[in-house]
Amino acid sequence: MQIIEEKSADLIDTQGGPGRYAVFGKPIAHSLSPRIHAAFSRQLSIPLEYQAIEASAEEFVGALATFAAAGGRGANVTLPLKQHAARLCLSVSERARQADSVNTLVRRGEGWHGESTDGAGLVRDITGRHGLYVRGRRTLLLGAGGAARAVAFALLDAGVSELTISNRTPEHADTLADAIGQPERVQTRYWTDLGNWGGFDLVINATSAGHSNQSLGLPASLLAARAICYDLSYGKASFGFLAWARSVGAEHAIDGLGMLVEQAAEAFDIWHGQRPETDAIFAELRAYLPGDAED
Repeated sequence: MQIIEEKSADLIDTQGGPGRYAVFGKPIAHSLSPRIHAAFSRQLSIPLEYQAIEASAEEFVGALATFAAAGGRGANVTLPLKQHAARLCLSVSERARQADSVNTLVRRGEGWHGESTDGAGLVRDITGRHGLYVRGRRTLLLGAGGAARAVAFALLDAGVSELTISNRTPEHADTLADAIGQPERVQTRYWTDLGNWGGFDLVINATSAGHSNQSLGLPASLLAARAICYDLSYGKASFGFLAWARSVGAEHAIDGLGMLVEQAAEAFDIWHGQRPETDAIFAELRAYLPGDAED
């Protein structure tokens, strides 16, 4: 697999006519990505066709090949396919290689180039939209899957003082910590021992527990004063974690809607060489989603 350090001009879609794009995942019917990219298309007058394609891990190779054969130029990838996508690429960015996670695909010749925009989307949402800082925060990352891997590197690049990773399967947390290779800043903790490790300024929920209505069973002692709690999920899937955060005194409890919009804008820029403005579509989606999932 070839590693591409940065986005270059030959990655940008310059073919005429509406390009074909898609988001892959399972489940996928709930995805807001088609709505987001349609808004970006209108804003920048860039015609495109964008669809949601449901595919399990076993179906993904075939579904992606069919999409490419039909003229697919780019795709987003969501649960549970981000690490699978990384293995299908002929080339990947350095960020995607580090995270072993790809959420954005670009067609190049007869193969796919992979990028990871999740981490950039998270940091941009926290610091830009919400006006909060990341640098110097003692951070707890819950989960060690594809999205967790992507945001872990971005948080470290953004200057968190330390990163503690905890996963219900501890071996996965250890694997991620080893891949990061910064033992002076990164450590792991057993999920059952989290009650003994408090004082976190930033807690990121990167688990999929909310999608199956599972409780994380987190102790109240995790948070420092004025802590930020951020769920990478949005809508109903984030309600349980955010309700816990508010109940234990988090100053900010934020869902992942802004991250979704910002990572989509990063992907759009990779495909078309123009980054859309995101505030309008964020406001539209915030009004559309049920409940109040943000402080």
